Amino acid sequence: MSTLVDRARDLGELIEAHADEAESGRRLPLPVVGALVDAGLMRMCVPADYGGSSTGPVELVEAIEAIASADGAAGWCAMIASTTSSMAAFLPADAAEMIYGDPTVVTGGVFAPNGTGRRATVDGVDGFTVDGRWAWGSGTQHCQWVLGGVRCDDDTFRLCWFPHDDVTFHDTWHTSGMRGSGSLDYSVSGAFVPAAMTMQPGVSRPVVDTALARFPNFTLLAAGVSAVGLGIGRRALDELIDIAQGKRPQFSSRTLAKNPFTQIEVARAEARVRSARAFLLDELATAWVAADAGADVSIEARTAIRLAALNAAQAGVDVADAAFTLAGGTAVYDTSLLGRCLRDAHVVTQHIQTAPKLHELLGKLLLGNDADTSML
Repeated sequence: MSTLVDRARDLGELIEAHADEAESGRRLPLPVVGALVDAGLMRMCVPADYGGSSTGPVELVEAIEAIASADGAAGWCAMIASTTSSMAAFLPADAAEMIYGDPTVVTGGVFAPNGTGRRATVDGVDGFTVDGRWAWGSGTQHCQWVLGGVRCDDDTFRLCWFPHDDVTFHDTWHTSGMRGSGSLDYSVSGAFVPAAMTMQPGVSRPVVDTALARFPNFTLLAAGVSAVGLGIGRRALDELIDIAQGKRPQFSSRTLAKNPFTQIEVARAEARVRSARAFLLDELATAWVAADAGADVSIEARTAIRLAALNAAQAGVDVADAAFTLAGGTAVYDTSLLGRCLRDAHVVTQHIQTAPKLHELLGKLLLGNDADTSML
C-alpha cells in the first residue's frame, strides 16, 4: 500500500502541469484540488476514528515537501488543510464525524481572533452569532468548511467552523509570491455557529486521544510551513542544475555547469537544504517518540523543533535566491520557474510561525531566560 509521501510524489507531474494556471488564476485549479483530495493529502491529520490516516509529523513534513517541490502553492494549500484537520480530535465526536467522516471534505482557515461572537439560541440549539473578517484564507475557496478564530461574549476564544455557504470571499490576493494558494480575505456576517461546532484552543481536551492530538499544534504548523520552504528550495536547486547543463552565459564558452563559481555555490546550496531538512526531521522524530508514548512534548523539544523550522524556512529562501542568481538574466522573466520559486520561498518566511523575529524568543529560551511560550 502506498504511503502519503508516495502519493504526493506520484502527483508531481499533474501538479506541475497546472502550476502556471494556478499562478494566473490565483487559486489551485480544480484538477489539482481533486487529485490531492483523492490521495488523502488534504486531511493528513484526521484521526483514524474518523477515517483519516492520523499521520505523524515526519511523514506530514515529507509529504508537504514533495507536493511543494512540484508547486509551492499546492504544498501550501495541502499544509494548511492538513494541519487544520488536526483540530478534528478536539471537536465533539458527532460534529467531528459530520465534518471529517467524509473523506472528500476539505477544511481550512485562520486561527487569528478576528471574529466576535454573541451567545445565541437558534431552534433550541445553543451557539454563537459571529461576525468577522480574516486575511490569509489559503485555499478556503475549495473548502467545504472554513474556520475562524472568534472572541465570544462568554469570555472565551474559540475556533468556529462555518459552512462554505456562510462565507464571503474577497478578491484581495494580488501578491508577488504564492499566488496560486488563493490566500484571500474571507468574512462572515451574522453566521450562527452551534457551540458543538467550536473548540477552545488550549482549553478543549482531545475527544480522540491520539499522539498527534498531544503534539503541540503551533509546533506542528511551523513544521508544515517550513516543509513548503524545503520543497521550494529543493525544486529551485534541481531546476538550476538542469539549466546549468546546457546554458552558456553570454561571452562564455563554458556552460554554467563547467563554471567554478556555479560549482561552489551549488555545493553550498545542496549542503544547506539537506542539512536543514535533516535537522527538522531529526527533531520531529525525537519529539514524536515522546508523544507516541503518551508523554507531553517538552518546552526544550518544542524549542528545538521551532529552531529547526526557522532554519528550514530560511534555507528554502537561501537556496532559491542562490539558484535564481546563478541562472542569470533568463531567471527574471515571468516564464522562469526560478522566479516563481524565489517569490514563493520568501512568502514562507513571512508566516508568523516561521518569521525570523522568532529567533529572539528561541534565543531567550536557549539562554535560560523566562519567556512567553504560548506560541510554541
